[in-house]
Amino acid sequence: MPIIQPPSKVLVTGANGFIAMWVVRDLLEHGYSVRGAVRSTKKGEHLRNYFASYTSKLETVVVEDITKEGAFDEAVKGVEAIAHMASPISVNYTRVEDVIDPAVKGTTGLLQSALKYGQSVKRIVYTSSTAAVRPETREFPTFTVFTEEDWNVRALEILKEQGDKTPAGTTYHASKTLAEQSARKFVKDHEHEISWDLTSLNPPLTLGPVIHDVTDPSSLGSSMRWFYDNIVDPVKSAELGNNSFMGTGGSWADVRDVATAHRLALETQEAGGERIIISGPWTPRQAFIDAANALEPTPKLSRPLPQGDPGSNYPAPHEYGATKSQRVLGLKYRSVMEMTRDTLLDFAARGW
Repeated sequence: MPIIQPPSKVLVTGANGFIAMWVVRDLLEHGYSVRGAVRSTKKGEHLRNYFASYTSKLETVVVEDITKEGAFDEAVKGVEAIAHMASPISVNYTRVEDVIDPAVKGTTGLLQSALKYGQSVKRIVYTSSTAAVRPETREFPTFTVFTEEDWNVRALEILKEQGDKTPAGTTYHASKTLAEQSARKFVKDHEHEISWDLTSLNPPLTLGPVIHDVTDPSSLGSSMRWFYDNIVDPVKSAELGNNSFMGTGGSWADVRDVATAHRLALETQEAGGERIIISGPWTPRQAFIDAANALEPTPKLSRPLPQGDPGSNYPAPHEYGATKSQRVLGLKYRSVMEMTRDTLLDFAARGW
């Protein structure tokens, strides 16, 4: 019997985000009620408009600052499960604490609220990242498979060594690692007090159609902006080559599969307490470009597609072992072709 099942009410934090809106959609389509936490009433407008047909099943609650003590005290009341997806990201900062503290406090604060006021909560799914799994690739000269047993301790070492001079990417990796470790420590410290368990999901680069509030390509988040710049924009693609943050390629997952994984993690009894990587195989950058050019008919985009170096390949420097996601959750992954087709059709419909 599923630990959570419809019509249970699920709190989704950061509900207006790229992945989170797909989670909300998946839950609503499967008969759940959703309480979506957003930072302001305005940020909840698109959410409410997009899901207008689910008015009786969707409510929004404003949590302005998730790092404040007690921020989620009211939000957790009366829900059976929580998908904690909100994670504030500081772009312009001078101290690494400005990135680390919000990630950690936002997570432990949510758990503290669930401990104090979440009497009906049975499971919490925490959205982590493979950034908390994999150290710097260059430190692994041979092909490496990373699993749920791995932690990005190297990012924490660099943070300790370099302090405020730590590169932004490494600081982000460290924040995700510390936040997930803090969540697991909280559960262990309070194991005799809590009535719920915790499952963490670790997706990599997440790609796919966009349903959250975006106005143009420049307003896309980092993952989808990478896809647009490299796979859709011929000028930017030629400029970047293999020099973007993904280099010659990377592991990825379709946003719809990541959303499904969240629901399955809520429902599956055996997922309790687990750490689960949600990832497809390492894919060369050129493979995305080739997939786009192989589509028939070609989506009517605002510009011709980049060509790159058709058919060229690069050896995978690493990969994530995602067998647990298939074994425990029964998750099935979409192909590069399916994700690329649906994403380009979405872009074409937007006139991009």
